[in-house]
Amino acid sequence: MSALIAVDGWLAELSAQRRLSPHTVSNYRRDLGKLSHLLGEQPLETLSVHQVRRFVAQLHGQGLSGRSLGRILSAWRSFFGWLGERGAIPANPCEGLRPPKSPRRLPNALSVDEAARLLMPLDEDDSRLEVRDLAMFELVYSSGLRLAELVALNREALDSILHDNEVRVLGKRAKLRLVPVGRQACAALRAWAEIRDSLAAASEVALFVNRRGQRISLRMVQLRLAQRAIRLGLPRHVHPHMLRHSFASHVLQSSGDLRAVQEMLGHASIASTQVYTHLDFQHLASVYDKAHPRAKR
Repeated sequence: MSALIAVDGWLAELSAQRRLSPHTVSNYRRDLGKLSHLLGEQPLETLSVHQVRRFVAQLHGQGLSGRSLGRILSAWRSFFGWLGERGAIPANPCEGLRPPKSPRRLPNALSVDEAARLLMPLDEDDSRLEVRDLAMFELVYSSGLRLAELVALNREALDSILHDNEVRVLGKRAKLRLVPVGRQACAALRAWAEIRDSLAAASEVALFVNRRGQRISLRMVQLRLAQRAIRLGLPRHVHPHMLRHSFASHVLQSSGDLRAVQEMLGHASIASTQVYTHLDFQHLASVYDKAHPRAKR
């Protein structure tokens, strides 16, 4: 079976039936493109576990981390599982394979002071764009939304935000969740609601729109946030997921309620949320080092 034809069929099913986001489908396509390149002209059904192990070693030798290889192997395993269900291959050659371990990196989060500075108002040629940006970034920091979840919000979301102080988002694997929205985020969204229609196209249903009045893109949100951080003098690159990490670590530092943070982030497993307990310890260690008379040697 041709690898390209099989990959196209699997990705089409993921998009149409499982309703994965275009970003996720694009990542799967990239990971399976590596498989197609390594396979060359070899048919999929002849691939063995030993060859897959060699492919992984090749990619590791090219500098890919254990984390990246784990994601790639997961994509390959799911793809071959799909082929196996259709009788196209005799066995899944990725079953049982594990990527090499790599040091676990902690999420990069802003301090509370840095987050406050990032959400200070800026002067813009078009003040409507600044009102929109503040509404977007206040909402992400207030409720820990993923970038794709933010961009996918429609105007109707304003009703529950402004009346009930909560936002309903469609997360990974089409899982719905309700997340509280804080007072400052509600105020920023109320200001945006008052002027949104002056920027949005008449038929546009998106909550957040670009200069042309159409749904804002993922890339534009990333660029606007990075430029904002530079203008406000933050000493490092800031991206939307960093605001999500900051939300999680700041709520956990204040409440200590890991399960609540898991629910608000939409993590399927609490193991994904536990990384923020390490961030919390970093905060405590920093306070200790600065305050305790015996901390400095």
